[in-house]
Amino acid sequence: MENLVLAAELATNEYPGRGIVVGLTPDEKNAVIAYFIMGRSSNSRNRVFTPKDGGIITEAADASKLEDPSLIIYAPVRVLDNATIVTNGDQTDTIYDYLAKDKGFAKALRTRTFEPDEPNFTPRISALLKVASGKLSYKMSILKSDNGNGASCERFFYDYSQPVAGEGRFIHTYKCDGNPIPSFYGEPEHVKITGDIDTFTKTVWNSLNDANKVSLFVRYIDLKTNTPTDRIVNKYAKV
Repeated sequence: MENLVLAAELATNEYPGRGIVVGLTPDEKNAVIAYFIMGRSSNSRNRVFTPKDGGIITEAADASKLEDPSLIIYAPVRVLDNATIVTNGDQTDTIYDYLAKDKGFAKALRTRTFEPDEPNFTPRISALLKVASGKLSYKMSILKSDNGNGASCERFFYDYSQPVAGEGRFIHTYKCDGNPIPSFYGEPEHVKITGDIDTFTKTVWNSLNDANKVSLFVRYIDLKTNTPTDRIVNKYAKV
């Protein structure tokens, strides 16, 4: 399968919603993570990413304008030992708690379902990266409704134990804009990973729809030292 150009995929999709990219740099020196959020409503757009405890949290850009914190205020990224968890909701905490008890990624997500935001039923997307002995392995998941049926949850899990240099996987909540918004479907998309962290960050941010993009987090993890280097871009300044 041909690898897609991430910038082109983003630039031609007005509303992929929230998205996770995981992969490996061409030189095989760094694991790559990108997580972005978008918003159509004023409440969804009123957010920033803030570093916390080795990961990030979402916060209101202007607390006085926060309408409803449910589903938009959470920790998208948390770290436990050599594992990095990335998700689009509070299932980050569920995964973290299960890993801390040696119970596993899939087992944690089988206790969760899609978001209760009828009629969209926004999927929960998640990724788990592990760095050990200079090697990267990762898993991804999506929990989604059965074609908009709020009574039926479909759970999909993907395991990438041997990532290929210069390649990544991209999964997002929505296939495109709409009303209701159609959920992502199919396997995580094959995408090319290119450039250093600043080039990659700029490429992703500039490719997102300008009206709808809100925040972007990028992390490169040095596979030899397991040392992260982060970039955060927020469209809206915190008041």
